[in-house]
Amino acid sequence: MKPQIEAFFDDATWTVSYVVFDQPGGHCAVVDSVLDYDPKSGRTRTRSADKIVAFVQGQGLTVQWILETHAHADHLSAAHYLRDKLGGKIAIGASITQVQDVFKKVFHLEPEFRPDGSQFDQLLHDNEAFRIGQLKAQALAVPGHTPACMAYQVGDAVFVGDTMFMPDVGTARCDFPGGNAHALYQSVRKLLSLPDETRLFMCHDYPPAGRAVAWQTTVADQRAKNIHVHDGVTEEAFVALRTQRDATLEMPVLILPSVQVNIRAGEMPPPEANGVTYLKIPVNAL
Repeated sequence: MKPQIEAFFDDATWTVSYVVFDQPGGHCAVVDSVLDYDPKSGRTRTRSADKIVAFVQGQGLTVQWILETHAHADHLSAAHYLRDKLGGKIAIGASITQVQDVFKKVFHLEPEFRPDGSQFDQLLHDNEAFRIGQLKAQALAVPGHTPACMAYQVGDAVFVGDTMFMPDVGTARCDFPGGNAHALYQSVRKLLSLPDETRLFMCHDYPPAGRAVAWQTTVADQRAKNIHVHDGVTEEAFVALRTQRDATLEMPVLILPSVQVNIRAGEMPPPEANGVTYLKIPVNAL
């Protein structure tokens, strides 16, 4: 059965979330949801997530999975909110424990925070198979952007997270803690070894001037046209290019609030004695 896919583009963070389902009235997974966050006021909203809720309910779908491709640094996850509204299991790659361990130290999190992945309902391993109703799905480890990056293959579709972008944008940065350009190259080649007609769905798009936002391409298009890793680009050349480019990039606007929330599966830190929840800003730490 070919998966049915509905995309939701968040223009504030250039993020694309997906509902992938077997049939109306059937079962679905939500991939890379967004919780709206205003960094100026510290307020959250659920406008983006509620679009997903409305679609799922309108199609009569049962949510089995709320999938995270990694602990995002550019938007807050709405996974916890969606689980409360729709049910399902929140899942992420098993190597999230490495990311949690690093950022527990960076943010000096409360002693009760355990960097063992227990905040998620399920930790998925490379090549682990699972089902979305009548659809067969598989987790594909694609480290490099972060150690915990996971792509999800559902039929002829693969949700690649931040591993790569549209061909005219290239690939993800590798300068976050635990990032590795050599690993990213191998992860990209792993994805590009799939059949040419495999559909690839991006988590973000940052289109060059004159091009509309897009988020779907194919293995064949990426192999022919990706500006960073098209066929013929060696690992050494890619690592040199990626390292040079990463040195020029600023940190994402929402990295500090995002990571604190996303390593908790989209849940906010526990409120303090006054009943207020706080997000920390480590000074001169990143």
